Amino acid sequence: MEKLSQEKLPKFLNDDKFKWFAVGIGLLQLVTIVLGFLTHIALGIILTVVFAVTVVLLYDMAKKISVETTKYIADLSYRIKRGEQEALIKMPIGILLFNEEYEVQWTNPYLQNHLGYQEVLGKKINEVDKELAELIQNSNTSGLKTAHWGGNIYQIIVQEDIRVVYLMDITEYAQIQEKYEDEKIVIGNIFVDNHDEIVQGMNDRSVSSLNNFITMELSNWAKEHHVYLKRVAEDRFIVMMHRSSLATIEEEKFAIIDRIRERTSKQNFPLTLSIGLAYGDNDLSKLAKLSQSNLDLALGRGGDQVVVKSTDGEPRYYGGKTNPMEKRTRVRSRIISQALQELMKQADQIFIMGHSYPDMDAIGSSLGVRRIAEMNGKEAWIIIEPEEFSKDISQLVDEIEKDNSISRYIITPETAKEMTTANTLLIMVDHHRPSLSIAPDLVEEINNVVVIDHHRRSEEFPEKPVLVYIEPYASSTAELVTELFEYQPNDGNPINKIEATAMLGGIIVDTKSFSLRTGTRTFDAASYLRSCGADAVLIQRLLKEDTDTYLLRSHLIETIEFISDSMAVATGEEDQVYDTVVAAQTADTMLNMTNVDAAFVITKRSDNRIGISARSLGEINVQVIMEKLGGGGHLSNAATQIEDRTVAEAKEMLRAVVVNQEEEEKE
Repeated sequence: MEKLSQEKLPKFLNDDKFKWFAVGIGLLQLVTIVLGFLTHIALGIILTVVFAVTVVLLYDMAKKISVETTKYIADLSYRIKRGEQEALIKMPIGILLFNEEYEVQWTNPYLQNHLGYQEVLGKKINEVDKELAELIQNSNTSGLKTAHWGGNIYQIIVQEDIRVVYLMDITEYAQIQEKYEDEKIVIGNIFVDNHDEIVQGMNDRSVSSLNNFITMELSNWAKEHHVYLKRVAEDRFIVMMHRSSLATIEEEKFAIIDRIRERTSKQNFPLTLSIGLAYGDNDLSKLAKLSQSNLDLALGRGGDQVVVKSTDGEPRYYGGKTNPMEKRTRVRSRIISQALQELMKQADQIFIMGHSYPDMDAIGSSLGVRRIAEMNGKEAWIIIEPEEFSKDISQLVDEIEKDNSISRYIITPETAKEMTTANTLLIMVDHHRPSLSIAPDLVEEINNVVVIDHHRRSEEFPEKPVLVYIEPYASSTAELVTELFEYQPNDGNPINKIEATAMLGGIIVDTKSFSLRTGTRTFDAASYLRSCGADAVLIQRLLKEDTDTYLLRSHLIETIEFISDSMAVATGEEDQVYDTVVAAQTADTMLNMTNVDAAFVITKRSDNRIGISARSLGEINVQVIMEKLGGGGHLSNAATQIEDRTVAEAKEMLRAVVVNQEEEEKE
């Protein structure tokens, strides 16, 4: 029995607990036999026979269990080994073994079929298949990689320690994933920018013909690209499409907006479209809100363009190649004026802040908004940073300080932080990007923010502003603020001479003496400011430059280099700091030269960043170029600042953007 238990029985039957249980049963049986003999000798004999038979049967059963278990285990081991061998040979996973020299030592039949009938053993992987060799070398890090090979898509694992490559064909699943991505829903809004202005002077028949033309053009475009189109108003459409359709339309750079603008221009009523498209979320209500937000962004940038954005991605811009058209109605100015008055009356403190390194427009519009607050019986404080003043702004501030009724309302960012309350109103003028503010932390801290700006809107924007007045068609923010005076209380203190002068100076500087971005309302605003006592002679004196500035500008012009047929760039020395005004004036001067349609001036700034000042005559959109370098501005007037780069590196970055844009336009 002991021999059986040690050699024959399986381990699970050779357990100590099982042994003690068997001994206990045996002792109980012996006690039963003894009791049987004591009771009656015949009963004892019968119990002894039963015990002997039971022992024999148990012994025989234990032997059979041992044999069957051994047989089962042997069979299972064989099947496992056979399964491993079959798997290596037949399973749909490519396996390749290689040595230290990247020579093929073995491949399973599945991978051999993909390599063809060539002899591969002993050859270098690069000789067998260059594409496969590159995949293996590029995937020698741990983890699962997805790669394209031989027209299929594979998941690849390379185990360098044992020099084995595993390739799993996931083409079918990748195609399902691709189809899922292609069929994601895209929701959009199409808005006819200047529909109301165009139809004002038309009769009913002409209006109907125009509407039919727009509907027909958009319907044909929608049918061509499998887009659902629904007109919900005379100047508004909604669209729905699949992601694959959007990809095709993006490849065409949304040619529909150019086609409609060109065809209507030939008929003397140039219509432009703005489109906002959103995708990337299964919640259609969220997509609808995002598409409207994208449309607002397109309109805020001046219209005639498309903004495409996913729920978690960066916006992509198309179009925006034309100057925004001037609106003919002042209704919005009146509405904004009334809303601004209400916000001012409800505020405890009113702060007005321009952009860092302010120009004449930022200072002038700040003074104008402060006067509007005073007309409504409220005190307003202008936030400035004296260390960021250029020469002309320093002279202007000196003139302002002569008037104590104004100068006492000029404070620094530190003072503003101490005065801030829970009900403070912050008015951002001549900019809308918090990062460009004199005190960006104030924009984040204050809940009630108003934006008054004339630059094309960018993605960076204050979170939940209470009022936004962005009009890219305006020449300057000073022009927008001047129009607001028409709707202020008549019994308030009128605008004084220095305020009118600063605002007129802002208009003159931003329009290059009324030569760029100038409309009828620009002249109306200038006329009003002149009637308020704006001193043109003082403006001329403030804008005068000294000999050193003139020589610096001349030196920059000497470095002119053409980076394309019509784009010129001038660069300053790496170790010399240039004033931002000098760079801007140099770019303006370059536009007066033959064959220069766009000018860029790259210089080192006082904050150790590299500044690029960009100007154009309107045919080239320098705003788009500057946005790709982290900046922004207008179609014909833009800039950017680049950190941790040299002037030469910034020049190469600019050149790369220009070359890439020209290639896209050619395509």
